[in-house]
Amino acid sequence: MTTSSPLEPVPSFDYVIFGATGDLTMRKLLPALYRRFAAGQVPSDARIIGTARSPLDDEGYRERARKALGDYIKGDEFVDDTVARFLGLVHYVSLNGADAGGHWAGLEAKLATDDAGRVRVFYLATAPDLYGAIARNIDEKGLRTAQSRIVLEKPIGTDLATARDVNEGVGRHFPESSIYRIDHYLGKEAVQNIIALRFANPMLERMWDRESIDYVQITAAETVGLEGRGGYYDGSGALRDMIQNHLLQVLTVVAMERPSSLDADALRDEKVRVLTSLKPLDAGNLGANVARGQYVRGMAGGHEVPAYREELPDAAPSNTETFVALKAEIDTPRWQGVPFYLRSGKRMPEKLTEIVIQFRASEPGLFGEARPGSRLVIRVQPDESVILPLFVKQPGNTFGLGEVDAQSALGEAGRAGFRDAYEGLLLDAVKGSPALFVRKDETEAAWAWVSPILQGWATAGSGPEAYAAGTWGPESARALLAQRGHHWVEDLAA
Repeated sequence: MTTSSPLEPVPSFDYVIFGATGDLTMRKLLPALYRRFAAGQVPSDARIIGTARSPLDDEGYRERARKALGDYIKGDEFVDDTVARFLGLVHYVSLNGADAGGHWAGLEAKLATDDAGRVRVFYLATAPDLYGAIARNIDEKGLRTAQSRIVLEKPIGTDLATARDVNEGVGRHFPESSIYRIDHYLGKEAVQNIIALRFANPMLERMWDRESIDYVQITAAETVGLEGRGGYYDGSGALRDMIQNHLLQVLTVVAMERPSSLDADALRDEKVRVLTSLKPLDAGNLGANVARGQYVRGMAGGHEVPAYREELPDAAPSNTETFVALKAEIDTPRWQGVPFYLRSGKRMPEKLTEIVIQFRASEPGLFGEARPGSRLVIRVQPDESVILPLFVKQPGNTFGLGEVDAQSALGEAGRAGFRDAYEGLLLDAVKGSPALFVRKDETEAAWAWVSPILQGWATAGSGPEAYAAGTWGPESARALLAQRGHHWVEDLAA
């Protein structure tokens, strides 16, 4: 992990984006690059080259890019002169990246340079089954240089077998050291801050084990439904879309042992050890350890919203889960017996991503009855913050106790740094800093744990349990925690 300033300069680069007319590019990638340009971190000779099948020229693509910036950049950040200068770096080539016989000469011409040390990043924002073909064409057309990296957007496959196919297909043409598998959750300041909280604070580090921690909750909740993404989502579902990548990555950061250093491989070695230590979940134990649901009509944002199946094209029947809650256990001395509850769902009552570390209750002592265990809450979104309740004496002559929150607003503390996860990750790829990207063995270890769950569901006689939109999921999600006398954090607050 880099410890340098997030505003350090980066070398001259070419960023080639495959899938340049897609939603991800317009909503995330171009705005992220623009913000870094506006902050003075993108060199003036950088080139951003979009490729897609749409028959556009440079000016046509710049018009689309300008509209996207207008839609997704906040008003005070959108400065006409800055936008115009940024768009001067943007180019376009009409190209089907998976077709070896396509218009590759146009891309070759755009990339022509006498600077042998110039960094070249190929960002694949396309369907994952095209990654291998695109990587092959880049290599065989002679576009891969010694300073090239290739960035793979998730999902990396749909199960263990397809993930291996993707990794092997790309790996035949790029060395592993040049492959950057992006998981934007790792680019979030609050997730990175877990490492600092754990290993820079001796008090917390000494308490970070089964002796002090009762359980851990990791939640990623969305209020939205499909938002026009029914075709993709119905072939994916919450387990593939959120748990296999984002939440398992967060779990590894929470649970890993102290790495030998902050170097990329030292960090990723420890994350892999967590993934390979997860106790298996499969058809034999899914009932006791996994809850899945699909939302039906309900109230969200003060108005009625349709059921998941009603949002699909032609209201198609579907057993795709829009909610998953599961209990993961890590078979290591530090975590033996500590459940990690992972939960993600659509049409939840609020949009949030947070980690809750529930410490064990105290024994009766000096202040009378046992005190409930404190909860360290690490909020990833919408407001990045860390909250740790503490008991203190209430004003007066007796030793009555009250609770106060020790709170840090990470968003305010980091306002001068990256404001969006993609901003940092895009330039980390340029700088050759892989610590916040996912290594091949991490991807495959996560799929090795998740794939038996998918196989168990495929052979089960029942589908997901219904839950009303605007609620916290099916009742089976509460029952999952009740087995151990635990509760989701919103129920504890009620």
